[in-house]
Amino acid sequence: MKLITAIVKPFKLDDVREALAEVGIQGITVTEVKGFGRQKGHTELYRGAEYVVDFLPKVKLEIAVEDGHAETVVDAITKSAQTGKIGDGKIFISELEQVIRIRTGETGSDAV
Repeated sequence: MKLITAIVKPFKLDDVREALAEVGIQGITVTEVKGFGRQKGHTELYRGAEYVVDFLPKVKLEIAVEDGHAETVVDAITKSAQTGKIGDGKIFISELEQVIRIRTGETGSDAV
């Protein structure tokens, strides 16, 4: 099994969620996060004072899938989150050793 972690722009969340639903993903975990990469933040003007925004708001998605579905999920995220501009985000794919559904005790792909 794989854990797919994607960092995307907040306004793309609904597009990504819809794309994942179309490929049959039933559950995702979403966290509001802040960070920066090559984008490096920017300066803003607030009440006449200029200040630097070092960490930009992003959304972190975590999706557990069977090995065979990983590529489909990555394609769905990539196509739906892409704007073509810097700061579109990243996708990380990790190996999942074990998954357990707390309510029933099911393990592996049955737990997802």
